[in-house]
Amino acid sequence: MFQLGKTIVSEDIIQKDFVCNLSACKGACCIDGDAGAPLEKEEADILKKIYPKVKPFLRKKGIQAIEEQGTFITTEDDELETPLIDGADCAYVIFDNKGTALCGIEEAYNQGEISWKKPISCHLYPIRVKDYSEFSAVNYHKWHICDDACSLGKELQVPIYKFVKEALIRKFGEDWYMELEKVSNNYR
Repeated sequence: MFQLGKTIVSEDIIQKDFVCNLSACKGACCIDGDAGAPLEKEEADILKKIYPKVKPFLRKKGIQAIEEQGTFITTEDDELETPLIDGADCAYVIFDNKGTALCGIEEAYNQGEISWKKPISCHLYPIRVKDYSEFSAVNYHKWHICDDACSLGKELQVPIYKFVKEALIRKFGEDWYMELEKVSNNYR
């Protein structure tokens, strides 16, 4: 672990390699698990506002889940998440013609309907950020469904922090990312 400003960063994000391999996993991170995507308070407000523009991109089951549960849910621990369809798929998941899970929010963004790409937790994956009172912990979330992404990352020699560069800059800013690169140059 090392410190960058008000973040404590796991060395894994600069030492381990990762490149999403959707042809292998089919977007399993959006449909497996037992919780929705973590949301920040501002993102929950954004989801409420953009839902009418995202709705046309969603599946009927996703629309039904959102209209029953809301554009986001609050867990027992007072954390915000995207709702799920029958406790599995994220309500915002759509599928391409090859059966690969994609994000309906991101599709609306790609089509120019909205200016917000998707929740930062999704954009950052496989990095997870946990906020504490004095700092934020920036960690690699290892999940077996991403083994193919780790293999592809190793083959292409792309460290996690480079794979999620855009998301890290979105979350922490350009200066923070430049400092991360300096630290990485000393590690790799």
